[in-house]
Amino acid sequence: MTETDVPVAVELEGRKPATPLGRLIPAMLSSNIGALAALLTPLQLLLTLHLTTIAGNGAAAAFGVVTGLGALFALIANPLGGRISDRTAARFGRRRTWILTGGLSGALAVFALGFTTEVWQVAVVWALTQTLFNFQQAATSALLADQVPDTKRGTVSGTIGLAAAIGPLLGIAAVSAIPDPIVQWAVIAVLAAVLAVVAVLLLRDPQHARRPDQARLGITELAKSFWLNPARHPAFGWAWLVRFLITCAYAAGTYNALFLINRFGIAPEAVGGYVLTLSLLSVGLLAVTSVVAGLISDRLRRQKPFVIAAGALAAAGLVGMSVAPTLDVVYIATAALGIGTGLFFSIDSALCVRVLPSSENAGKDFAVINMANTLPQSFVPFIAPLLLALGGYTALYVTLAVLAILGAAAVLRIPEIGREGDPRWALITKPTAPAAN
Repeated sequence: MTETDVPVAVELEGRKPATPLGRLIPAMLSSNIGALAALLTPLQLLLTLHLTTIAGNGAAAAFGVVTGLGALFALIANPLGGRISDRTAARFGRRRTWILTGGLSGALAVFALGFTTEVWQVAVVWALTQTLFNFQQAATSALLADQVPDTKRGTVSGTIGLAAAIGPLLGIAAVSAIPDPIVQWAVIAVLAAVLAVVAVLLLRDPQHARRPDQARLGITELAKSFWLNPARHPAFGWAWLVRFLITCAYAAGTYNALFLINRFGIAPEAVGGYVLTLSLLSVGLLAVTSVVAGLISDRLRRQKPFVIAAGALAAAGLVGMSVAPTLDVVYIATAALGIGTGLFFSIDSALCVRVLPSSENAGKDFAVINMANTLPQSFVPFIAPLLLALGGYTALYVTLAVLAILGAAAVLRIPEIGREGDPRWALITKPTAPAAN
């Protein structure tokens, strides 16, 4: 095993993080909340309203095109952002540089969305928005590997998982009472910019010294940003698959506004209040579940049972949505999804960091894992029109429920905490064959 093959958990053992956890956790939360407010508030509400105004009856198809293209750019940007931040030697810090750059420039792109008047314009600016905020998220995610000790990763992962709920909730709450669309986009932009600045003020991020033997960051090295061999690192491959499948299930939330409009006949101008109510319900349950489950996971030194339960609850909630005859059933299904989301977010990042093969490339490798978050944003909109045409929202939600169950099953191949290297489960890194004499 070479120096750069030292697993992240081993390399960090006994090393004091640059930023005390009392500042690191708020910094990561601030960065993630700002980025996710800017990305998920449009996905859950503002893009639907904006495209309904622009495209009328073609809003659903336009939504699929816009979000699918944006997800494609996010898919490319996240690994590139991780790789570039790994190699950044700026005095401001390799992670802080891109948190600030991505947050401020992304805020400008969000504000520009309010001035788009054609579907193609929305698609182009949304792709730019996804690109910039994914640079910010890639740098933020790498901090979990950079600065969080192994014994605290469940707790930190569970707390950071709150950002996925707080971000869109904060964004929707901020814009739901504002009638002017331009002001709505401006509020989200200011929120994202301010939280990025707060994050970098809290972080300590020492200048990164580039190794003399490190390859230059050319086209070949950038191309490697999108790949980590699952045959050589099988546990990483299984963790990637788990995240992709279960995230596909939770991507159903981006269709909440369209679902309420189409199935229950709620007027577009009133749907924001209903989406906010569903978000509040989901966030309340997610917040409690995520923090508590992260603490319990660290104490029990177990992760897989939480992921299995998360997949099962997601599937149950989606099946409930698929057959919901009334809004009351939608609320119950949303509660199941909220609890499941909390369980998953409490464990997922800690589990993924545990199977990263190297500390030197933590940003890049974690960004490859983050592709499993991004791909569902294009995969689900890609398959959704076909499923909606075949069987409406019932077909869409049942299909996503099946993916959740498959994700829960896939986690069984990953070794539990302390069992890395046991041949009964996937290895972190397979040993290379000795050279012939």
